Parts: sequence; C-alpha cells; structure tokens
Amino acid sequence: MQELSPGFPAVFFTCAVCADGSARLLSLTDNCEAVLGVKPGELLDTYSSCESVIFSGDLENFKSTIADALQNKSPWSWIGRIQVKNTIRWIEIRTGLPAPLDELQYQGFILDITERKWQEEERLKKNEALFTKLFNTVPLAVVMLDVNGKVLLVNRGFNEMFGYELIELRGKNLNDFIVPEKLQNEGIDLNNLIASNNLISVETTRKHKSGRLVDVILYGVPVTLDDKAIGIYGVYVDISERKKIEEELKTRNTELDNFVYKVSHDLRAPLSSILGLINLSKLPGNTDDLRTYFQVIEKKVHDLDHFISDVLSHSKNLKMVVSISKIDLKSIIAKTFADLSYLPGANEVELTTRVSEQEFYSDPWRISEIFRNLISNAIKYRQPQTAKAMVHVAVEITPAEATIVFADNGIGISEEDQDKIFDMFYRATERSDGSGIGLYIVKNAVEKLGGKIAVSSKVGFGTTFTIKLPNARADQGAGSFFQFANKKS
Repeated sequence: MQELSPGFPAVFFTCAVCADGSARLLSLTDNCEAVLGVKPGELLDTYSSCESVIFSGDLENFKSTIADALQNKSPWSWIGRIQVKNTIRWIEIRTGLPAPLDELQYQGFILDITERKWQEEERLKKNEALFTKLFNTVPLAVVMLDVNGKVLLVNRGFNEMFGYELIELRGKNLNDFIVPEKLQNEGIDLNNLIASNNLISVETTRKHKSGRLVDVILYGVPVTLDDKAIGIYGVYVDISERKKIEEELKTRNTELDNFVYKVSHDLRAPLSSILGLINLSKLPGNTDDLRTYFQVIEKKVHDLDHFISDVLSHSKNLKMVVSISKIDLKSIIAKTFADLSYLPGANEVELTTRVSEQEFYSDPWRISEIFRNLISNAIKYRQPQTAKAMVHVAVEITPAEATIVFADNGIGISEEDQDKIFDMFYRATERSDGSGIGLYIVKNAVEKLGGKIAVSSKVGFGTTFTIKLPNARADQGAGSFFQFANKKS
C-alpha cells in the first residue's frame, strides 16, 4: 500500500476474511506506528491474525460483524478494542465492498478513537454522578422498574415516603409491597400502560411499610431505547396533607351550613318567646303577674347570651394562634368552677381535684375553655335524685404530656350517643337547653393543642372524659411542641 504521512489520522489496510468471521491482515500503510503505536511489519508478522490483536472481550462481536457482512456481501464497520504490547486502544474500522479474489478481501481504514472513548467515558461518569445526585436528592419518591414491574432502583425519598430500603425491594414486584390489596388491578394496569410507552399521571393511594395508607400523585414515565420501552420511572408526590385539608374543608363547609341554620334558629327562638311575652303583657284585661313574664324573659336572655358566647368561643378557637405559657391547672379549675356558680344547681355539686406538681405548659385560653364546658355540663346534667353530685378532676403531668381525667356521677350518656356527642349542635338528652356546641368546642380545642379526648359513660352512673395533651415545656420551644402535636394527630 502507498506511503502516508505519519500525521495522517487513519491507517489503511487490506485483510482477508473467512466465512466463520476470522480475518487476517495482508497490508498496512506506513503511518501505522504513528496511529496505532506499532510498526506495520511487526503488526503483520506478530499479529497478522486478527484474533491475536482484537481484545478478547470484543472478539465475538468482531467475528459476528464480519460473518454478517460476508453473508450479505456488504461493507462492514466495527468499533471495539485491540490489545498490542499490553496496551489497549479503542479503534474504529470501516471498509468498502469485498473484492472477489481467491479469498474475499476487504480494504478499509482504521481510526484510533481511544481519546474520544475516554472523553465519552468521562462524560458518562459525570452524567452518572449527576443522575445519582439528582436521583437521591430530589424531594420526591422515585423508583425505577424493569418492564415487568421489578424494582431496579429506589431513591432516598422513596425510603422516607414508604419505609423500604432498596435491598428489600431489588428484583421484586413493587406492587406486592406498596399497592393496597383493593388496588392491585389498578397497579397492574398502570404498569402495562407505562410499559406500552404512555405517560401517566393519576391520584391514587399507596401503602407504607407500616401499613399506613399514603395519598399520592403517581407520575409514570416510560424509559425507552430505539422507541422501545426498557423500563419505567415512577415518581410519587405525597398529597396526604392536601387530602386532609380537603376533607377538613368539606367538613367545615357542612358544619357551616348546619351552623347558619342552627344559629338563625337558636337566635330567633328566644327572641320570638320574648316578643310573645311582651305582646301578652300588652293585651287588654291581662291580669297575669308580669314578674313571671320577666323571669321567663330573663332566662331567655341568659340562654341567648350563653349561645352567643359559645359561638364566639368556637370562632376564637378556630382562628386564634396557639399561645404557650406555664399553666397553673389547680387555679384554672377552681376559677372556672367559681365562674359557673351562677348556674342553677351549681351549689349542689362538690368539686374535688388532684393535680401533680410537675410544671405544665400549654395554651391558657383553650385549657380554660375545655374545663368551662366540661364543668358546665357536669352541673347541668347532674342527677337530681343523687344525694351529692360529684365532679372529680385528676391530672397526671410528665415532661412529655398531661393526662386529665374528668369524672362526674351525673345522668350519663347512652352508648349509642357517645360517638355523636362531639358533633356540632348534637344534644344527647331532652334535658339539654344549651347551645349543643360545648363538647364540639372541647374536642376542637384539644385537637388544636395536639391532644386526644375519649369518653366512657353509663346511663345513671356518670361520665368520664380522658384527655391527653402534650406538655409544651419552655425548654422545648414551640417547634418541639408542634412536632409532638403532629406525631399525636
């Protein structure tokens, strides 16, 4: 072959090939040493058989390429590695059509693409590093599956959202772990849809390792190569908080409808009674004692005032920010009981308390509202035939929480009513002449403080309320209080 400048980037060659894909070098241009690092004669003498120079890991692919070209009587090209003098180089070979001589011969050229490959590998490493960084730090749950729904990768966000580590899931069907039983068919259908090269976005429910259900938006993205799906990306956005807010909003809207109706009724009823009594007093010839009318009017005015106070308390509880300070529970209980002494029968009720000495921090106004409503109910619904109406309040305080047990020996609450007593405007007894939102206010105040309330009662024997509230100690700070409250809720 003709001489070429040592600086020319390609080595031209002639080779003979066999049907099995083996090949033998016949000639090389003089710039071989400059391009490939070996003299033409040395390469022809020592490495004339291509099998002796092709890197072992690439040999099968090399022979397959030649065999296919021979079968089709076509040119061929190949990219792979050669190993000469313990040095591995990446090369690219391109040929023309075969010459039909005694043995099939190809002419072509060889390019050294080692540097290009190194650059590609460096770019690939950087891209992989960037992908890994993004995959693991994106604040979403991301999983990569094969087309059969088997787990290949999960990120840190996935572990935080669902509780599973990659080692628990790799090679396993994801649906078996995070899809609730009743949504298994949905999980299969979504996988098939994405594997068929479709993007999906759907609101659904998935399951944490603990069994807790998580409301999510699932984005499914097919991973494709040459327009064929080779995998699936699943991206999960936790919308539990949004769903909770939506449910609360729905509840609030229902309550608002009831509230407007009930308020209008409970405001007009006493006013109508008062107006009726005034009209009666004006009738000619009416000899009734007007003091009787005044007593009834006074009661209606008090009822109206109490109802308006409860409505304002409810509104304040909803809107007012929780304000934490040290609380003297003994004083609050005693003051609340004294403030309610005007209620009929209050002097017939004996109050006893037992409060532990540990410091307690919470919202003073809401704590007062809780006790005001509970003590008020205990006075109103005492048993007339009981020799002594009793109310006992026991409070156990720890650094973490306060447990308040409020017990009376009043008329009690039937079992079927106990699930409803915290509903707005629910009255469990015909004796009730209150607003019907007292216990509703109690429950909402307890929940605002991050606590829980439970009731146990038996008709004729009294009622016990058990309240657990976080102790928002000063050294914890407000952040710790709300973290505690969120864990409790």
